[in-house]
Amino acid sequence: MTAATISHPNPLQNLLLASLPETEFGRWHSGLELVDLSLGQVLCESGQGPVHVYFPTTAIVSLVYVTEDGASCEIGVVGNDGVVGISVFMGGNSTPSDAIVQSAGQAYRLRATAVKEEMTRPGPILMMMLGYTQSFMAQVAQTAACNRYLSIDQLMCRRLLLGLERLPSAAMAMTQELLANLLGVRREGVTAAALKLQQAGVIKYSRGRIDILDRKLLQQKIREPSALSATV
Repeated sequence: MTAATISHPNPLQNLLLASLPETEFGRWHSGLELVDLSLGQVLCESGQGPVHVYFPTTAIVSLVYVTEDGASCEIGVVGNDGVVGISVFMGGNSTPSDAIVQSAGQAYRLRATAVKEEMTRPGPILMMMLGYTQSFMAQVAQTAACNRYLSIDQLMCRRLLLGLERLPSAAMAMTQELLANLLGVRREGVTAAALKLQQAGVIKYSRGRIDILDRKLLQQKIREPSALSATV
């Protein structure tokens, strides 16, 4: 089964579901429920066992770790390339992070019990889920390294690219406060970084909205030594 360009809601807009052979996809198809996800909606809180897993199509979900003193930092991003709720098929009874909708849109959800049942039989679905888990763990590891060694300017550029890769357009609903919370830095640092990018013609920022004007330049900014002038 191959993914196609689809103008109306369809589970195949999620790349994981689109990669499944027809037989395996057919076992899940009737249980998939289309849901609208709103900005800031919490799909699952830390310490809870997910009731559903979510396959985003046009929405983007942030996995956010919150410390005991209330500080937060994003550890992973899930869009139409993945699934929210990997703890369900990794044997865990709860998740260590909050799953929060970062960009409003749609997703297909499936009851966690259906996913657990599928994990008991070897086959394409099990291999798909394990393969995605490995790639997501790589994303988390990369995020940890970037948070340690990159400047605020570079972190912001990387985070904008992560969102851009998972959106159908170059515009995203994103406040400076939200960006600061996701990056785990002060809002003043994000404000300064956004101003630099806007002056360089990389983005256009208005209240609650960021338009990416030059993707290649945004990628270059991550590697610029001059960006290290602003430290985390």
